[in-house]
Order: sequence, then C-alpha cells, then structure tokens
Amino acid sequence: MKNNIENNCWKDTGTASNGLLETLFAKGFSLKPGDSNTLSLLRRESVKKPVIYVGAGTCGLGAGAAATIKQIKKYLDSNSIDAEIIEVGCIGLCSAEPLVDIQIPGKTRVSFSNITAEKVESLFDEFFKGVISKDKVLGQFQCQSSSLWNNVPLLTRHPFFAPQTRWVLINCGIVNPLSMEEYVSRGGYASLHDILKGTSPEDVCETVEKSGLRGRGGGGFPTGKKWKFAAKETASQKYLICNADEGDPGAFMDRAIIEGDPFRLLEGMTVAAYGIGATKGYIYIRAEYPLAIERLRFAIEKANQFGLLGDNILGSGFNFDLQIKMGAGAFVCGEETALINSIEGKRGMPKPRPPYPAVSGLFGKPTIINNVETFANVPMVFMKGADYFSSFGTPTSKGTKVFALSGNVERTGLVEVEMGTTVRDIVFDIGGGIPDGLKYKAAQIGGPSGGCIPESNLDIEIDYEKLKTVGAMMGSGGLVVMDEKSCMVDVAKFFMDFIQRESCGKCIPCREGTKRMLEILEAISRSRQKETKEESLERFQGIMQLTELAEVIKTTSLCGLGQTAPNPVLSTLNWFRDEYDTHVYERKCPAGACKELLSYKVIESKCKGCTLCAKKCPVKAIKGAAKSPHYIIEEKCIKCGACVDACPFAAIITE
Repeated sequence: MKNNIENNCWKDTGTASNGLLETLFAKGFSLKPGDSNTLSLLRRESVKKPVIYVGAGTCGLGAGAAATIKQIKKYLDSNSIDAEIIEVGCIGLCSAEPLVDIQIPGKTRVSFSNITAEKVESLFDEFFKGVISKDKVLGQFQCQSSSLWNNVPLLTRHPFFAPQTRWVLINCGIVNPLSMEEYVSRGGYASLHDILKGTSPEDVCETVEKSGLRGRGGGGFPTGKKWKFAAKETASQKYLICNADEGDPGAFMDRAIIEGDPFRLLEGMTVAAYGIGATKGYIYIRAEYPLAIERLRFAIEKANQFGLLGDNILGSGFNFDLQIKMGAGAFVCGEETALINSIEGKRGMPKPRPPYPAVSGLFGKPTIINNVETFANVPMVFMKGADYFSSFGTPTSKGTKVFALSGNVERTGLVEVEMGTTVRDIVFDIGGGIPDGLKYKAAQIGGPSGGCIPESNLDIEIDYEKLKTVGAMMGSGGLVVMDEKSCMVDVAKFFMDFIQRESCGKCIPCREGTKRMLEILEAISRSRQKETKEESLERFQGIMQLTELAEVIKTTSLCGLGQTAPNPVLSTLNWFRDEYDTHVYERKCPAGACKELLSYKVIESKCKGCTLCAKKCPVKAIKGAAKSPHYIIEEKCIKCGACVDACPFAAIITE
C-alpha cells in the first residue's frame, strides 16, 4: 500500500498553476504568480507567527472542540500571545478528537489528541516552553523548510495513517476549508484550468473512463461510461447532480469531505459538467448537515467571485451554475430517480427505469448523478493522469476508497485505502483491533444494502466484485465493526427496522415484505411469555418462509432500496445460522443482547439478602427473606434488568 501523507508540503497535491494564478490575480486573488513567500505561507511550509489548527468538523465539535477553541482564545489573550487560530475539518481520527495542532516559526506542525478545554492550559504551558507532552502528542508533520522536534514521532508513521493512501482526504484536517487560496496553493483548480484551456469534453469523459474510476456511492458503475451516455445526448439543457444525502447508518464520509475540503468537490463537479455539457447543477444534501451546508455556500460564493463558477468560467465560454438543494433525510432519496423527484418538488419516490437519468432525468433532461467521493476523485485523475490513477487498486477496482470506520474498534474515523486492501488490514492495522480484549465477530459493510464480513472472510479484498462473492457490497463506505457481544439476529433486526421505516411504500414487495421480515425477526427474539399458542406456531412458519420471502423482495421490488433490503438478513443467515437456530429452538441469545431471551439467576453464595433487588423489581418477581439468599420467579420476570443494576454484590447473572 502506498502512503501519500509524506509531509506538510503534500507532494501529491501538486502546486499552484501559474496560468491559473494569472487569471485569478486579475480578479483580486491574493496569491500572484511567482510569489513564493506567500505560496510557502499558504502551504504552511513556514509561518510568521504561531498557528493553531483545531479540528472543528462535526465530529470534533461533538467531542468538545468549540469549548477547546474558546479556552485557547482565553489562554492566548491572558498570556499576550499573538497567534492565528484556524478551524480545519476532520483529519480522520475521530476517536482522538478534539485534535489541536500547533506550529511555530521555524518548527514543524505538531498534532495533539483528545485536547478538551481543561487540557488546553497545561498543553500550551508545556509547548511554549519547548516541551512536547508525550501523553498528548499524536505526531509531527514533516517539511524540508522547517526543523523537526526531537523525540516526537512522525504523523506519517502513526498506525492509523501509515497504511492509508489519501487522495480524496488529502486536504481534510490540514487546510483551512474556507480558504480558496490554500486550496489553490496545493494544486487546486489546476486540473480545471488545464482542461478548459485545451481538452475537449469528449477527451474528459474518455480520460475518466480510462482511469477506471467507478461510482463510489453504491453499485460502482464506471463513471466515464456513465458520463458518455449523457454527453452523447442532444438536449437544450443538461443537469449534473451531486448526491450528498448520505443516508446509511454509520456513514459520514461525504459530510467530512465537504466540511474539510469543499473546493475539491466544486472543482470535480465543474470538470464533470464540462465533460457532459451540463450548465446547471445541484448538490443534494440533507438539512441535518448544517456545517457542511454552510461551508458549501461559502465555497460556491467564492468560486463565483473568482470566475470558477457561473458564466464564462476562466474565460473559456463554458457556463455552469451550481445550487444547493436541501433534503429531509429520507433514505430512499439516495436512489437516483427518487432524488430527482425530490429536487423537482415532488415526493421522493423512485420511478421505473429505463429511461435512465442520463437520457431523461431532472425535468426530463439528460442528467448525471454521482456522489461526493466520486466527484472528489476527479481532480486527482486529471492532475496525475488516468494511467497513474489506474495503477492503484485491483484489475476491476481502481484508485482508493474512503470508509467510515465505526463500532467496536479501537480507532474509529475516516479511512482512505487503496483498492485491494483487506478488511483485516482496515480493522486491525488501521483501526487497532477490538477493544477490551474481545474477539472480532463481523463487520457490516455497505450499510443496510450490504452484508457482513465474518472472521473467516477477514482477508477479503476491498474490491467491488470480490465483496459480492461473500454476500456483501462496497456501498457508500460505511464499515461497522462488531465484537463477540453483538447478536447478529439483533443486527439484522436493526437494519430491517431501518429499511422498513425508510421504505417509500410505493411497491408492495418492499412495503409489505420488509414489514413481514421484521415481524419474523422480532418473533424469534421474543420471550415465550409474550406469545399465544397461535403466535408460537406462526413463529416457526415465519422462519421457514424467511429466505423465500427475502428472495421474492429482491427480485420484485421497484428500486435498489427494495432489491437490496434483504441483504443484511441473508448475509447473517448465511454466516451465523447457528445463532438463528439458537434463537429459534432454544429461545436463547448466545451474545446476551436480546433481553427478552435472557434468564436471570441469583447466585446464592454471593447474595447477602439485602433486599435491594426485590425492592427494585417492578413486578415483584424476586422473593426471599432478609439476610437470606433470594430467588427469581422466572414466569413473572419481565427481563427489565433492574435487579442487576440494583445488586451491589454482582449476585445476579444472566444466562
């Protein structure tokens, strides 16, 4: 695997284009051609005064970054330190938030982890005395024009970053997302400039197809081939749409890309619009992403100001107007035709295909839809060339893939790896493995439409085709890790509940079929006390019909949501059949996650007869004399767990 986080100079980002700078400088841009001092400052190769970078993406703010920033300002004021504070996006290591980087003149930038407000004073006291706190430091960047700190590890060698290949995330957490100057200084908009000065739209589509870039939003359709479908259509108007709705549970890649590097998305979309001949575009993003929306609006305004959006872009005669369309967070709007309906002001419901959007999409015109990560790859394709891009990955899956790594894993966050990397590498090398000494059980990949990767398939490569061979799919990039305490029946039930609630209800197989599948899963994780004889019989009948029902839903549903809805159930059934059997025949949950299937027992040798458990039991199912061992009447127990919480002697266990 190739690691592209080489130093603070970011070799793989390229450098500012003089031709572009000449055009921008004429419009009032602060960076002019040949201004090496300003360029060095913008690239943070050197600084004139202390610069403090705080990870202030949504994940950082959730971890307390706002309070950290407030405390930093207070510290600087009280100590009369003239320093610049820059709010950057997420660098990816969400488990270490809030992240604070400090850079002073002549020295490299140093990153510190878990800097909550109460740690600010001690960190800065030490740092400005030349002492790097070993318990707080994450690592230092490397740059030839600045001196390294002694005995401070390089960030590139941190186990989270070392195995990664960062193209899409290369600027995230590093640059000021509200500074077009910083983006341009690192090679931003150089690809668009070169294309508009001498590349035909046909060659743009051809280059993208040659690179092997496939859609990163789910199915992995070849991007260049998709663009060619719309490019060859003759129409008075064509549209380009970015799907930033990101509805999968556990997925936050698109949000982080926009928050950390919004200009990269705009550049990729503008290149795509030129390639297909679109003059109007929409970014469809859920309203629950206020920070991403705020930064997008700022970036669009700046791009219009400097002639990188709007009419006659860079004097080429090409026009492209870009707007933001906020959605209400409906999962079904991740499907192309439902998304189009939503933009048109209609209810977000899918339509039969063909015709495909590339032929008849938004307002009946040729339309191309890709997600954020797909567009964010486009500048790299043209900066480095199609051959370079396709030299990474596998024969059928080129480039890199971003994953949102979450769940029962030591280091959670955003991960970008070369295609062909194994799931084991992501979970154990980058993620640090399972915490608390527990065993790995499975990883759900691809969200509700995907499947699980059991331990026996940990060495499967990240590849569109190979993942399908084990009942999973790439999806948009959610990767949720589960340990041995996870119940796979419960996991399937969670995803089926999500899908059932998010179904648009248009077609019967999805609307009714997913509801019936959820009912079956609920039945097999239900206590015998809560069912009649008829329900007990229906429970067994449902299990016998589960696989057949899933196959019917897959083959008869209208859109991709319904067609992939049964995947979590089929996948867990395939790899964890024994857990289903234990739930069905023994009415037990091996993982202890299904509360209704647990039985509570008092360990007589530990029970002191304090009566606390009996007092807390809401149904009076615990009996026993004071100072004597108690017992539980199982027929009355409602499995609430109040007794376990109340017992100070750990005398009540579950089986």
